[in-house]
Amino acid sequence: MSDLPEAAKEALQTFQQAAGWEQRARLLMQWGDRLQPLADAERSDANLVAGCDSKVWLVGERRDGHWHFRGTSEARLLRGLLAVLLARVDGLGACELQRIDVSEWFSQLGLSRQLSPSRANGMNAVLGRMRALASAD
Repeated sequence: MSDLPEAAKEALQTFQQAAGWEQRARLLMQWGDRLQPLADAERSDANLVAGCDSKVWLVGERRDGHWHFRGTSEARLLRGLLAVLLARVDGLGACELQRIDVSEWFSQLGLSRQLSPSRANGMNAVLGRMRALASAD
């Protein structure tokens, strides 16, 4: 756990202490509400993540060799999943992004059993978009 970004450590500790799915679902909603809002111009087709059932927008920028992403979704639960994924990847380099395993991360959080196949595919699509942005730079 020591190699995790601080926000990921916080997420891991918070979600592992949750007593069941209902509490984790509430936590997801709270984490989704913490996402930094995207400007209307950022909610463009160019930033739309392909492969998600609900609309998910993602923007990323590299600062000092590390990637920082922001995103949002129309779906409240998806915003929460996106928030904990962003917590896991914030500040990573392009090579580190390649090694992230979405299903392992959500399993550590205690969320994998409740992830529908379409939500899991959506989170994998978001990670794929992050990797594409990082490799294009």
